[in-house]
Amino acid sequence: MKLPLLLLAAAIGACDAFVPPTAGRSVAKSALHAATPAAASDRRPTPARISQTDNYREANELSRKFFDDCELLAQSGGEKKRVAIFGGGLSGLACAKYLADAGHEPTLYEARDVLGGKVSAWQDEDGDVIETGLHIFFGAYPNMLNLLKELDIEDRLQWAPHRMTFAMQELPGEFTTFDFPPGVPAPFNMAAAILGNTQMLTLEEKIRMVPGLLPMLLEGQSFIDEQDELSVAQFMRKYGMPERINEEIFIAMGKALDFIDPDKLSMTVVLTAMNRFINEADGSQTAFLDGNPPDRLCKPIKERVESKGGQVVCSSPVAEIQLNEDSTVKSLQLANGTTVEADYYVSAVPVDVFKRLVPTQWSTMPYFRQLDELEGIPVINIQLWFDRKLNSIDGLCFSRSPLLSVYADMSRNCAEYADPNKSMLELVFAPCSPEAGSPINWIAKSDEEIVEATLKELERLFPMEIGPNVQADKRANLEKSTVVRVPRSVYAATPGRNKYRPSQESPIDNFVMAGDYATQKYLGSMEGAVLSGKLTAEVICDKVLGREKRNGLKAIHSSVQEKLLTERAPVGVVGTSATSYGGGQQGNYDNP
Repeated sequence: MKLPLLLLAAAIGACDAFVPPTAGRSVAKSALHAATPAAASDRRPTPARISQTDNYREANELSRKFFDDCELLAQSGGEKKRVAIFGGGLSGLACAKYLADAGHEPTLYEARDVLGGKVSAWQDEDGDVIETGLHIFFGAYPNMLNLLKELDIEDRLQWAPHRMTFAMQELPGEFTTFDFPPGVPAPFNMAAAILGNTQMLTLEEKIRMVPGLLPMLLEGQSFIDEQDELSVAQFMRKYGMPERINEEIFIAMGKALDFIDPDKLSMTVVLTAMNRFINEADGSQTAFLDGNPPDRLCKPIKERVESKGGQVVCSSPVAEIQLNEDSTVKSLQLANGTTVEADYYVSAVPVDVFKRLVPTQWSTMPYFRQLDELEGIPVINIQLWFDRKLNSIDGLCFSRSPLLSVYADMSRNCAEYADPNKSMLELVFAPCSPEAGSPINWIAKSDEEIVEATLKELERLFPMEIGPNVQADKRANLEKSTVVRVPRSVYAATPGRNKYRPSQESPIDNFVMAGDYATQKYLGSMEGAVLSGKLTAEVICDKVLGREKRNGLKAIHSSVQEKLLTERAPVGVVGTSATSYGGGQQGNYDNP
C-alpha cells in the first residue's frame, strides 16, 4: 500500500502549479458576488467535460435503449402495454417519460394537485413561490442531465462558478473556498482545490485523509458499498483520521447530503459523493434551476409523456392495491372510487407511504417486509425575504452552523426569483430532530421559534447586515418568512440500510418498484430518483420484449429471511395533507 500512497501524495503535490492565486484564502463576500441572474443566452453553458464521463455515456446509452425499444415494438407488431404509475415525483415522472419513449402507454396518478414530490412548489397568497426544498444540480448527475438534454431544456440550468464555499466558524462574515482550476483534468483539479485551501485543514490533516480515501480510488464501487455498515465517525476512527476533518468537512457534507449528523450517517453516502467529485472533473460543479421545479422541470416531462399518448393525472391518490388470487396486481383503487386496470403497475411513492399500502397477501413476503428497515428523514426548508440586498455568495454556501446545512441567495441564483434590490435566502434547517442528530425536536416547534433561531445563526453569517447590533440604516430587515416541514424526506441513510433497499424488480410479475430508496448508485437524491424511475421503465421493457434483465431480483438479507413474518393488513394513508403523501407543508402538518 505504501507505493500507491506515495504516488497519490505526489499527484496531490504536483497540483501546486494549478492552484489559483486566490484559492483557499479567507474571502470577503464581495469577492464572490454575482450580478442579477443572466438571461438564458448569457448563462454559463453546461460544462463540456460532463458529457465525456463514463457515467454520462452509460446514462445516454440507457436513454437510447428506450427509443430503440420503440422501434423494435413497432417492427415486431408488439402490443403497447398500459402501465399505471402512482407517485408524481421525479422517479414516477422519469418512469412515465421513458416508458412513453419506448412506445408504451403510461398513466401517472399523483395524489396532490402539484407534481414534483419532494421538488414540488406552490404559490402563496402573495404570489410568492414556496419550495419544498433547496434543490441543487451537480455535474455528477448524468441521468438528470441527459433527461434535460432529451427535453431540450438544458439552458434552464444556471451554472455557478466551480468552487465550494464554506463559512468560517471562527471569523463571522468571512468565507473560505475550494476553487477548482478550469481546464485541469480529474483528479488533479480536486487535488488542487484541496491543497490550495489552507484555511480549513492543515497539510498533515489532508495527508491523513489519504489512507481512507485511497481504497475508494483503487477498488471503486465495491469498496464504497462495503462501508455502508460504518458511520462516518466509525470510518474516521478506523482509518485514523483526525477529528478536525469531521468538524471542518464531514459534518457539513453529512447535513447537506442526507440532513443528518456524521455519527448517524453511512460512510457510503460521503464516499459516493467524493468518488464522483474526484473522478469527474466537473462533477462537483453546481447549478440552480432558473425557476420553480414544477413549471421548469416537471411540466416538460408531463408534456413529453402526453405528446406520446400517455397521461398524467393529479389529485388522484391511491387508496388500495387490489390483488388477484395469485398475488399479482388486479387493479388500483383510487380515493375517489375509481378502479384503474393496467398491464403493469409501478409504485413511485416514498417508502413511508408505500408501506401503508402493502396488501395483506404481500405482507409476509421478505421483499416487502424489508422495507420496515427504511424510513424518511425529517428536514425543514426556510425562505426569508429581506428589505435590501444582502452581501451574499454567488452560489451554494455551506453554513457550518449547528442548525443550518446549506443556503443560497435565490435572488442571485434563480432567474424567476431575481431582484436587484432585495434578497431571498433559501436555507436547509438540518438536522431538525433527535433521530437525525439534533438535541431539539425542531420540526415540532412553531414557525416563529424556527425563524428566530435561524436569524440568530444568520447574525454570524451576515454580522454587518443582520441583527440588533447593526446600525439601523445598514440593517437588513426581515419582510417575510416561510417554513416548510417535511417529516419524511429522503430515506435515512443510517449505517446498514443499503442491504434493505429493494430492487426495482419485485417478486410480483406485474408490479415494479421505483423511488430513490430502491437500489441504484446515487442514493437519496434527484439523480437517484431519476435513475430509479429509468431502471423501473427498463424492467418493464425487458419483460415485454422477453429480454435478459440487467439486474433482476435482488437477494433479500438473511436478517429478514430468518424472521417469522405474520400477516398484517394495510393501514392506508392517514390524512389528506401534503405530508401524508411524503411532501412538505407550511404550518400545521399531519405526521404520518
